[in-house]
Amino acid sequence: MPIADPHAAAAILYEARRTGIPVEPFTDNDPGLGLADGYAVQQHLVQMLLADGERIAGYKVGLTSRPMQQMVGVDSPDYGPVLASTVYPSGARVPLRRFIQPMIEAEIVFVLSERLAGPGVSVADASRATAGVAAAMEIIDSRIVGWRIKLADTVADLASNGAVAISSRIVPLAGLDTRLIGMMLTRNGELADTGAGAAALGDPLTVVAWLANTLGEHGIALEPGHLVMTGSMHAAVPMAAGDVFRADFDRLGPVTVRVTED
Repeated sequence: MPIADPHAAAAILYEARRTGIPVEPFTDNDPGLGLADGYAVQQHLVQMLLADGERIAGYKVGLTSRPMQQMVGVDSPDYGPVLASTVYPSGARVPLRRFIQPMIEAEIVFVLSERLAGPGVSVADASRATAGVAAAMEIIDSRIVGWRIKLADTVADLASNGAVAISSRIVPLAGLDTRLIGMMLTRNGELADTGAGAAALGDPLTVVAWLANTLGEHGIALEPGHLVMTGSMHAAVPMAAGDVFRADFDRLGPVTVRVTED
């Protein structure tokens, strides 16, 4: 049975974002909630945020790697908007108070040069529509208590998006196989994890095509200038005030995030 009142559920998440107080999973009361229910809530929440003056800068695709799918207990990706107010340049100081229970992931981000509208978008179409790729990190966060999320919960909560940090260096795709891009993540100078582009559905370009086709089912297109975060290359790493994260990507260079208390 579809969720009874997606607008009311969105209002609960909207309030959690405002107050920083997490809420209980919607699936606790209704374990039967699924993907469509989550997107119904997400749609209402996005409209509330846009009414506040927010702008969509692109989209994140989550749950593209096996570690993150295992964390949530699913075998397919999800998506949510990247809000313009949450986009940081590399090296930025990111205040911990903006989040509830943040973790960080290194990812490859695509920057689009052309409109990309599904259905029927191929990997070749996604490649042609790409201006280039860059090193990035996503801060994931959950407005759900203790990350006790099932698929409907995280989808409703903007796919657990918190913020993104992106390098200013945009590398053209020509001659670049994003599957083979290696990455080393350090936390305060110590190795935290490693990964490769192929962790994202086997090929980050596949992620872009998947997103365009999935958005197309809802009448939404990717537009020129949109960012596409293609998913974590490793298991998410918790954040704390004072942490300095650096992800070094083969061919793309580094991206850094400094975590501050305020």
